[in-house]
Amino acid sequence: MPQVVVKQGSRPPWVGLAAAVWVQFAAGSAYNFPLYSDTLKSVLGFSQQQLTILGVANDIGENVGILPGIACNKFPPWMVLSVGALACFLGFGVLWLAVSQTVQNMPFWILWLALCVATNSNAWFGTAVLVTNMRNFPLSRGTVAGLLKGYVGLSAAMYTEIFGMVLNNSASELLLFLTIGLPIICFAMMYFIRPCTPASVENSYEYGHFLFTQGASVVLSVYLLITTIIDNVFSLSKAVSYTFVAIMAILMLAPLAIPIKMTLFPTTSKKILGPVDSSEQLALDWRESNPTEPLLTPSSSAANLTNLQESDDASDVETLLAIGEGAVKEKRRPKRGEDFKFREALIKADFWLLWLVYFLGVGTGVTVLNNLAQIGYAQGVDDTTILLSIFSFCNFLGRLSGGAISEHFVRSKTIPRTLWMAVTQLIMIVAFLLYAASLSGTLYAATSLLGVCYGVQFAIMIPTASELFGLKHFGIIYNFILLGNPIGAIFFSAWLAGNVYDAEASKQGGSSCYGAACFRLTFLVLACMCGLGTLLSIILTIRIKPVYQMLYAGGSFRIPPSSVH
Repeated sequence: MPQVVVKQGSRPPWVGLAAAVWVQFAAGSAYNFPLYSDTLKSVLGFSQQQLTILGVANDIGENVGILPGIACNKFPPWMVLSVGALACFLGFGVLWLAVSQTVQNMPFWILWLALCVATNSNAWFGTAVLVTNMRNFPLSRGTVAGLLKGYVGLSAAMYTEIFGMVLNNSASELLLFLTIGLPIICFAMMYFIRPCTPASVENSYEYGHFLFTQGASVVLSVYLLITTIIDNVFSLSKAVSYTFVAIMAILMLAPLAIPIKMTLFPTTSKKILGPVDSSEQLALDWRESNPTEPLLTPSSSAANLTNLQESDDASDVETLLAIGEGAVKEKRRPKRGEDFKFREALIKADFWLLWLVYFLGVGTGVTVLNNLAQIGYAQGVDDTTILLSIFSFCNFLGRLSGGAISEHFVRSKTIPRTLWMAVTQLIMIVAFLLYAASLSGTLYAATSLLGVCYGVQFAIMIPTASELFGLKHFGIIYNFILLGNPIGAIFFSAWLAGNVYDAEASKQGGSSCYGAACFRLTFLVLACMCGLGTLLSIILTIRIKPVYQMLYAGGSFRIPPSSVH
């Protein structure tokens, strides 16, 4: 990683986390697709098949983050964020020109590319803040990942509120806001998002700070849900609408209360580590601050290391003897829990199991998200913005709770996080069957269940990838796994859902489809895919159980001794 200016002290990481909340709001712009997709279809005369192909572009742009993953190891966060701001301006700018008909008869392929570029800004925004904050808080990975990805999920409800209360439900005005407003937010916040010096040990103050931040995000989510329902039920004046949005902005500032409190009421200083950009460095720094305490507790280390390294014992002993005699220089492949290079991770079975489980979980979920407006119309819902708000609220809860709950059980019971992917994909089967049944009153329940379970997939995948394969090359590894989202959208949304919908619509003699048959076959296939995902999640959980027994043997995160050479 390049040499960068590292901010010293205990407050800057929390300032950066507070700024990251606003950047994560910008990183959720892809969730706006259901808000302007119907206008794209009507104004530009697209079929549902064309619209779902644009939905795939939306997902490809959002999740193809290989370049941001590489860039975050070579450039400071502000440069990565600047690229995202430029992509946001150019991409959404072209879409605004088309929807506002400032430029007419724009070719479909240009709109497709513009949507890819626009939503690819999310990958640059999200990678910059996630990698930076995971390194600033290396001992609380699950909590940080769940919190930051939770705000991304919550951003859909924020956009819905702005769309309805300030922008008069105008797709053209929304796209103009995305074109100009989001880059401004990014440029305003990028100074505060920088590598900082993390604390060497966990403490009750940090736990309390995270608890406050999580509580503030829950308050914001409940507020958004209530105000969105009020806006749908009552006709609000402009003054009331603007007041609601202003309060929303104030609630987004809540995490800033932590560094303010730390300034006004400082606590006893504690040892601060250097900047952490790898698991090996974290292990070295931890050993320096804890010279007499072993990284693994004696009661469990022997058994756990035996499970992990049984097949390598003989060769390791020979290698160590040769090293001691000066015959060879130590060089070996990393073991799970250490820092992997990207190409080293690619040959691990656990990497591809995690990729497949994530692909099946989010690929099926994003199919519903991309077609949520059409699903609502097909089942007789005139205003689908409330569906998007419900999905956003529950998606946020899934991301936040997925990080927090998995963090609790991994520390107290050393239960691998991937168990929760299995549980939630099992629940997703129920949600898809409810959609397929199309019974009265089940649409909102199914959307709520799916939103929670969809959010959990993100919150679990991120810390799991960092724990199995390390922080050093986390950016590119994490972004490669994210490719499961757009690939799932291509298979399940564009090819499956789009074709099934258009076939049913043609039977009804029009371009729009109404009734349960529009998506029934799609939902049944998605339920089967989640069944496969559940099985693979269980297999992965069994395989990586010894890794978590080693990493969390003492009730908190530990690096394997072999990480330090």
